[in-house]
Amino acid sequence: MPLNPPALPASIPWSDPARRDAFAAWLGALAGPRRLVIESLRPASSDASFRRYLRADVEGGGSVVVMDAPPPQEDVRPFMHVAGLIEQAGLHGPRILEADPTHGFLLLDDLGSELYLAALQKAQAAGDMARADALMRDAIAALVVWQGKVPGEALPPYDDTLLRRELALFPDWCVKRECQATWSREESATWADACNRLVASALAQPKVAVHRDWMPRNLMVTTPNPGILDFQDAVHGPIVYDLACLLRDAFISWDEEQELDWAVRYWQVAAKAGLPVDRDFGEFWRALEWMGLQRHLKVLGIFSRLKHRDAKPAYSADLPRFFAYAHKVASRYSELRPLSRLLEPLMGAVRIDAFH
Repeated sequence: MPLNPPALPASIPWSDPARRDAFAAWLGALAGPRRLVIESLRPASSDASFRRYLRADVEGGGSVVVMDAPPPQEDVRPFMHVAGLIEQAGLHGPRILEADPTHGFLLLDDLGSELYLAALQKAQAAGDMARADALMRDAIAALVVWQGKVPGEALPPYDDTLLRRELALFPDWCVKRECQATWSREESATWADACNRLVASALAQPKVAVHRDWMPRNLMVTTPNPGILDFQDAVHGPIVYDLACLLRDAFISWDEEQELDWAVRYWQVAAKAGLPVDRDFGEFWRALEWMGLQRHLKVLGIFSRLKHRDAKPAYSADLPRFFAYAHKVASRYSELRPLSRLLEPLMGAVRIDAFH
């Protein structure tokens, strides 16, 4: 590493001077061989974790992205592992150009700056459903490849323990902290019964590689399309999970008729590819809805935790969307209607009417 690390742009904040110095030394050592323009370093994006992404120009054109993932809060090794699996599957993810896993620094291919989310929101606002449909079909085609070619056995299991740990985020953070509510013994029993049913449904599904956040915010409009991001939490689990992420997203909603259209598209393509989807579309759709409900309850907890623990209140603006998703599904199935009644008093606490 260089004896005199380069000065980093003042516009990039660092809470830990020692980490800033380690980053400057690492990046400075790469700057010459990689022809990086250090002074061009600028924020690219951040996410709900402790990771952040910076972009730097390359002499002669182009750019790269740097992941800053501070240990012990983050571990870049799962990201590196899954990135390799994605490349082997022939999918389009960021290649790792350089890595310092000890400090949590990665130098990555730059997949650009056009998120699926922005492209879909623009198409939706313009009434351009042909554009939205083309993007979603690309996302569905890539998902089928992901499920067929990324070896699920190489990933951690999405097991009973993990499913229940995710569900526990809802009472711990959304009910108690966000909604300031306390459940009675009977209400707690209703919740426990719903959890048992949702977990059993998830575990009954055929297992494939699961991205866990296959949603427009983690897909990029690229060539080939799409570029895949934020895959470090991938697991081996229910085949319906990622499609539920795509169709019922945190940041954009579709009419149910459109959701069904894309779900049928996936179901047909997946079956043709030999994936173990249920031969009865009605059963497939039911499993997808129940899996989506588990996810939505988890996200209600996560978004509330981001607000109350991590000082990231912006995510709470989408709590009404997830309550709407969760209540609709719980109301539709007789076994889950007690859960829908449990949700109703909480919905007013997050101004569910503001969503409509």
